[in-house]
Amino acid sequence: MKMDRDNVFSVSEVNRHIHNVIDDSIPKLFVEGEIANFTHHRSGHIYFSLKDEKSTLRCVFFKAANLALKFQPKTGDKVICLGKISVYEKGGNYQLTVNRMIQSGIGDLQLRFEELKQKLKDEGLFDNSFKKAIPKYPESIGIVTSSTGAAVEDIRNVISRRYPTNIYLYPATVQGDKAAKEIIKGINYFNEEFPVDVLIIGRGGGSQEDLFCFNDETLVRKIFASKIPVISAVGHEIDFTISDFVADLRAPTPSAAAELAVPDRKELTNKINNLFFNLRSTTQHYFTSKKLEIQELENALDRQHPKNILKDLHIRLEKVLYKLSSKTNEILKTERSKLEILYNELKELSPQEALKRGYSIIRKDKKILNSIETINISDKLQLILADGKCLAEIIEKQKNIKLINNKK
Repeated sequence: MKMDRDNVFSVSEVNRHIHNVIDDSIPKLFVEGEIANFTHHRSGHIYFSLKDEKSTLRCVFFKAANLALKFQPKTGDKVICLGKISVYEKGGNYQLTVNRMIQSGIGDLQLRFEELKQKLKDEGLFDNSFKKAIPKYPESIGIVTSSTGAAVEDIRNVISRRYPTNIYLYPATVQGDKAAKEIIKGINYFNEEFPVDVLIIGRGGGSQEDLFCFNDETLVRKIFASKIPVISAVGHEIDFTISDFVADLRAPTPSAAAELAVPDRKELTNKINNLFFNLRSTTQHYFTSKKLEIQELENALDRQHPKNILKDLHIRLEKVLYKLSSKTNEILKTERSKLEILYNELKELSPQEALKRGYSIIRKDKKILNSIETINISDKLQLILADGKCLAEIIEKQKNIKLINNKK
């Protein structure tokens, strides 16, 4: 082979190519072997090898997948692992990425269970997006189970105690080769001929072989396709069948299925009482608030009534008149005080007051005299005193002598 740069690949390219080839060509598979070099890393991942007499296969069991382990594996254990071959490109080696691990020797039933479970899971039959809601208040419930088993009586007793409703039984064998077919007929009956609100399928506890009819692929697909919401109630709490995974709701026991199918009437009674109390309180609060609003509107309307407007204006007018009267009285009092002062001052200046102090008024021919120059000897004068009048004759007159004070 002639070398050309186009024919030369890097190590990473080779490993990536091998990874793609293996990933596309090898599907998931079961591998049985003995555990060697077991390491449970602190990250939660499990690293180990599977070996037999001739070969060894590296394995990795990531934390998200190994959380479902029902036993504690260790070096030396014989196990069966379901997984996919992958290439670790960085190291250039291949390994089995484990999705599920069971103890070897459990038997063919468990292998068939695991294989079918993985197949249906990959198809998406377990996805929550396909789950139908269970009606809160069913009027009718269909049961597919044995008519002689304890399961149907347990379901009847629980439903009659919690929430009495119509219960219809389709008797079916729940163990053995015919069980799956009879259960399928019951599902078809309620879906096609006698519709109900909820369908309960199940039985009481038993061995893996007893419960295995609920792992039948045809039955499981019929449960998935049911138009009626299905509650799976198979075995005891620790028992799981594939019917549990495809049903709309899984119940650990038939009694629990009855509890999940119907509400508790005591709780409903309490809820109704609480709703009634809340409704009454809300209604009372509503009417009280509306009554207050109406009262406020009445008060506002009353304030706008002409009679009340006039009354308000009258009160305001009275206040103004009171203020005016008070102000007027205050002004009058002030002016009266001023007038009294002026009166007293004027009174002090009146001639009458001067006469009382000993002064007199001299008149001549009805003229008041204020100078001696206007008086002659023998003139007849009228003297006005404080308490009367008299006549006087001038005998002598004399001018006042002015005194001049010399100040040094």
